Amino acid sequence: MSDEGTDLPDPKSAPGLSENDLTAALRQFWWLHDARWYQGVKKRFGQEVANEINAEALRFVGRRVGTWYANTHGVPDGSSPAELAEAIMGVSRAMFSPQMMRRHVGEVGEESLETVVTEFFPLRMLKAARSLDGYECPCLDMRGGWYEGLGVKVQETTVECMRTGGSACRFHTQVQKAHTRSVD
Repeated sequence: MSDEGTDLPDPKSAPGLSENDLTAALRQFWWLHDARWYQGVKKRFGQEVANEINAEALRFVGRRVGTWYANTHGVPDGSSPAELAEAIMGVSRAMFSPQMMRRHVGEVGEESLETVVTEFFPLRMLKAARSLDGYECPCLDMRGGWYEGLGVKVQETTVECMRTGGSACRFHTQVQKAHTRSVD
């Protein structure tokens, strides 16, 4: 895998980096670890197995991050897309620095919201590794974990995906009324 496009800070300047810059770099290193792990599973066991395990792992991590967010910031009211949009932005900030993921989450109706992602570090790394063919985006699994961790029931669909040629990744989320919090 190439280091091209990683946007990581220069290690020579690490002693002078802010805590935010170090946290952002650490997130990117963990995602690089994830990319290498995915490539190793793909090489040894095949694309289908790599996609399946990747989706399972991201759902698990997403659920843990959603639970952490709910414990730290409170559980959003499942009937309020505006509150849920704020929580999803917070959860995604916990997993991705601004350099890794550019996104907007907003209310589009009384019971729904839309997430638009215009930059996504894992896709950039997969492209650099020439590994997009056969890769199945685990986004709905990861996001499903977020909602499980938050204890919010939703129905979510992918409207557009950069992996398949879209100009952005766009998700439509229909908020259900009841919420049931996962205790993971």
